[in-house]
Amino acid sequence: MAKHKKKKEKGLPAYNSKTLHTFLLKILRDDPTKLFNYKQLATKLDIKDSGTKTLISKVLYEMVEEGKLEEVYTGKFKFVSAGAFITGIVDMTKRGAAFIVSDDMKDDVFISQPNLNHALHGDEVKVYLYAQRKNKQPEGEVVEIIKAAKSTFVGILEISRNFAFLLTEGKNMPYDIFIPMGKLNGAENGDKAICKITEWPKDAKNPIGEIVEVLGKPGNNDVEMHAILAEFELPFKFPESINAEAEKIPAEITETEIKNRRDFRDILTITIDPEDAKDFDDALSFRKLDNGNYEIGVHIADVSHYVTQSTILDEEAFSRGTSVYLVDRVVPMLPERLSNNICSLRPNEDKLTFSAVFEMDENADILNQWIGKTIINSNRRFSYDEVQTMIEGADGDFKEEILLFNGLAQKLRGYRYKRGSISFDKIEVKFHIDENGKPLDVYFKESKESHKLIEEFMLLANKKVAELIGKPKANELVKTFVYRVHDEPDLEKLNVFSNFIKRYGYQISLKSNKEIASSINSLLESVKGKAEQDVIENLAIRSMAKAVYDVKNIGHYGLAFEYYTHFTSPIRRYPDLMVHRLLYSYLNNGKSANNSEYAKYCKHSSNMENKAAQAERASIKYKQVEFMQDKLGHIFDGVVSGITEWGMYVEIIETRVEGMISLKDLDDDYYTFDEKNFYIIGKKKKKKFQLGDKLKVQIIRTNLAKKQIDMMLVEEKMEVGKKKK
Repeated sequence: MAKHKKKKEKGLPAYNSKTLHTFLLKILRDDPTKLFNYKQLATKLDIKDSGTKTLISKVLYEMVEEGKLEEVYTGKFKFVSAGAFITGIVDMTKRGAAFIVSDDMKDDVFISQPNLNHALHGDEVKVYLYAQRKNKQPEGEVVEIIKAAKSTFVGILEISRNFAFLLTEGKNMPYDIFIPMGKLNGAENGDKAICKITEWPKDAKNPIGEIVEVLGKPGNNDVEMHAILAEFELPFKFPESINAEAEKIPAEITETEIKNRRDFRDILTITIDPEDAKDFDDALSFRKLDNGNYEIGVHIADVSHYVTQSTILDEEAFSRGTSVYLVDRVVPMLPERLSNNICSLRPNEDKLTFSAVFEMDENADILNQWIGKTIINSNRRFSYDEVQTMIEGADGDFKEEILLFNGLAQKLRGYRYKRGSISFDKIEVKFHIDENGKPLDVYFKESKESHKLIEEFMLLANKKVAELIGKPKANELVKTFVYRVHDEPDLEKLNVFSNFIKRYGYQISLKSNKEIASSINSLLESVKGKAEQDVIENLAIRSMAKAVYDVKNIGHYGLAFEYYTHFTSPIRRYPDLMVHRLLYSYLNNGKSANNSEYAKYCKHSSNMENKAAQAERASIKYKQVEFMQDKLGHIFDGVVSGITEWGMYVEIIETRVEGMISLKDLDDDYYTFDEKNFYIIGKKKKKKFQLGDKLKVQIIRTNLAKKQIDMMLVEEKMEVGKKKK
């Protein structure tokens, strides 16, 4: 591990609390018997400005509260030694070794395979740290599995005469699972199946398990999509008891219920969604007020009216956490009767909603707001494409109102960017597929004005709901709430990113959060349409923290919002349902909810969101590999999108399909990975390959089971898309 330099390098940005936490902890841990005050620590970090020194003091006391430091005397701190034990999450490598990612350590801790003691990828573990050698990565040994990440695994069954193995498919699962013949539960040789580990004797190389579900034969589209869901322990159907419970819910709206709500049924209301959407959970209403201002209503399906807390429907929704969007299907959080019928804001039907209503002037300044329960009747269901054609000049229903919505949205977006909001407009990979799930071609979905119109009003509603509950009020304690938070970026990562993009002639400012955001926006605009666009966008995103749900509000850095929540999609996100319930309770003077309980709910919701995102990416990767199966030998233009010690990843420009060129297949030299400079380099000829390089590649192998495409570098110039003779 490289020692921290006493003198800061020129151009290194000012510290924020997150970065200070990391550096201070390292200084105190490296000298655990010594006492430090904030001035001594500031000197070690070469910090001279009073503002950052004050921040050091604040961070030190935060670490005391976390139990990481002890204040021995007033203003004097030392590291709390825990007997050289830490806790963290296992990040398994392909070869079976692992790294432990821990908040207690600046660097990840390496664990060799024998020292994992049966811990698997994603497990929360307790680790004993070995004495660290100078300038070496910390190493350790797993001494306890605190919480297993997974209980089931997916693979293909291989049956011999006397025993069977499930050959696991997950890239982070290096072990096959032994299945006793009496635990096959009807599975046959070659079946794709789900297995549960039942035991793992201390001296056994492989875990022992039993088959809990047979998915079917590999290659079938439904089998493969179900396998992807099962890999991330996501369900692919509802139990009959849940569907039966949903069927009991009455669709009729009583007059009593209507009287308890603000009635928007006579006000122009529309929905704008994808062409193939069935769950419309948001609508916009518009009317011009007598004073010349506009009343804009953001109306959200009132799922909480139908799904009440602690029922089996609610427990199922909580367990799922979110709807899952695979390439060819949606696995909903709620049964179809609710998601596509009762709660969906379909046109020309009375629907119960929870609404945020804003009085705006022509500059999109908000003069008044009202938040509460409503009833609406949507006049028209639009697709994004229909709205986009009107924005671009075509005629259509309610064009005047739609153009007004769009004008206000543009102003709201402009205000966000001025405050420091970052604009990540990632292009989505989509497929046209046939009735059997076979991908016929690839296309790309870009965020256009029609998408941004809806997005801007949803952001506004989410922000204002969070402010209503989260902003401190005189003589009142802030009540427990669910926030969508996004931490400040790690300045070390940003510095690495800044140095990387200089190779391409770009730069970003790291002077302040606002300048970081502004310069990243300029950068993203500059790279549009260029070969390095994807690489730079992906690296920019990786330099940012991940947005999560939390009861502790730290703001949303990416949006530059001090308060932000998720209120606008309760049909497909459980946190929004929690927000609706808390909001309604507090609007009716309810007591603050249990903070520790909701902290657990937030952690679960963030975890399920992450699993759903991984499953979506896996389904896209599977279809990409399937799409390329009949293109073996074809040559394509590509861009280097990733560099590792075993090879380089190349994204085909035409289809955005990614494959890998193994280092061992580069036979003109012996290539090694330069981790510091992030490129591979030939030992003799010193030829380099780095991110963003343009190459011609040939498809040489596809592996559907592993979702992998192998490529070969092609030196000679050939016509793109043609087969090499």
